[in-house]
Amino acid sequence: MTKPPSTIDATFRNGSMTAVGIITGFSLSFITRWGANPVPWQWVDLFAVVPLLVGIAFQIWSFAVLLKPESIQIEIYTRAKNHFLLGLAGVLAGTAVAILLDIFKLSAPDMLQ
Repeated sequence: MTKPPSTIDATFRNGSMTAVGIITGFSLSFITRWGANPVPWQWVDLFAVVPLLVGIAFQIWSFAVLLKPESIQIEIYTRAKNHFLLGLAGVLAGTAVAILLDIFKLSAPDMLQ
């Protein structure tokens, strides 16, 4: 006889899905606004864009996993949570690099000159 998998409360999982969905939406909004910016991109912007896009991909993957009914199993939930946190770290790293590029004026040329 096999032991049934350990599970989390569905209400807790639903709250996690809400948080992941909202943060993923903010991440997608950020990259969309940046992509629509009329300032021309330069190759150095890839240092910020790549971690952002990889982070967003991890966030979307974790959201997709949390939408499945079997995500109440602790192992599946924990894996999705860890991928989300990895994605969040990627978005944070990409945002930090973008800010540093702006601070050191390594990104787009100054539009005010």
